[in-house]
Amino acid sequence: MEQATKKVKTTTKKSSTRAKKEVIGKDMYMQWYETMLRIRKFEERALMLYGQQKIRGFCHVYIGQEAITAGMESALRREDNIVTAYRQHGTAIGRGVPTNKAMAELMGKSNGINKGKGGSMHFFSAAHNYFGGNGIVGAQIPIGAGIAFAEKYKGTDNLCVTMFGDGAARQGALHEAFNMAMAWDIPALFVCENNHYAMGTSTSRTSNVTEMVKLGLSYDMPSASVDGMDPEAVYNAVKTAAEHIRAGKGPYYLEIRTYRFKGHSVSDPGKYRSKEEVAEYKEKDPIKVLEAKLLEEGMATAEDIKAVKDMIKTEIDEAVAFAEAGEYPDPSELYTDNYVQPDYPFIKD
Repeated sequence: MEQATKKVKTTTKKSSTRAKKEVIGKDMYMQWYETMLRIRKFEERALMLYGQQKIRGFCHVYIGQEAITAGMESALRREDNIVTAYRQHGTAIGRGVPTNKAMAELMGKSNGINKGKGGSMHFFSAAHNYFGGNGIVGAQIPIGAGIAFAEKYKGTDNLCVTMFGDGAARQGALHEAFNMAMAWDIPALFVCENNHYAMGTSTSRTSNVTEMVKLGLSYDMPSASVDGMDPEAVYNAVKTAAEHIRAGKGPYYLEIRTYRFKGHSVSDPGKYRSKEEVAEYKEKDPIKVLEAKLLEEGMATAEDIKAVKDMIKTEIDEAVAFAEAGEYPDPSELYTDNYVQPDYPFIKD
């Protein structure tokens, strides 16, 4: 028992995410800043359009969590896969989905990334290896394990990032996926975006295990807890995890601690959180913190920052115009794109 305990502690050392920390240059910091600001401005405009009833249905924004996508994408390859939950506009944009196609999708237009059929919760793009948002809580976890298994089966060194929230982490599907991933050395990077409140219930009210990083313990899965308000911390953690997975050592689990500045969805006033708590986290706003760092350390001038802001404002304005100019799908499209008939010789019409 003593040896087993030591092994588990070794796999969850927080210092493991710092072991291969590198010196980050100006270009990377500017890339993170641009990515985070693009997501923030996109989501702010989406909220405005929702208020104008130009976006309908469910809508969950990524405001406050942008550092995760910015740091994560810079440590991944485009050949790697991502599957996530419904708070996923920012993840899709970070992956490379154009903001105009994303905005059109939110408005349900046929020029959207999924022809207006996916809406806010179900973006998908095979071209970006983005297997999208999943509206069923936790259902994407075994899907991500399956995608990772497919990469192993094909003999690639690609991985699948499987993202989920602290609420979904309580689902039984997680434990089944963790068990199979470790048993078969599946190249999966499991990422818990722990924003502390699931749909509106704090982690302390759903389980006695409030340190989400411990979920990997009983599977001996290498695990680490990461500051999700810092893109550099996320980058270093994901880079370490990806190197481990590509070396054929099996899956890795990251609990990325973050905070959503808005409610669970547009209909959630978030009254279960105190104003003081929200204000405290807004002091850690990753965009403001990184902007200050760029200016204070001379990596960017005020003119550089303004240029990025102006560029993104123009981009989002154009995305809205693109979406508003789009047409709603024709009713005849209702039954298309639902199923694909495989070209198997044993299947007959």
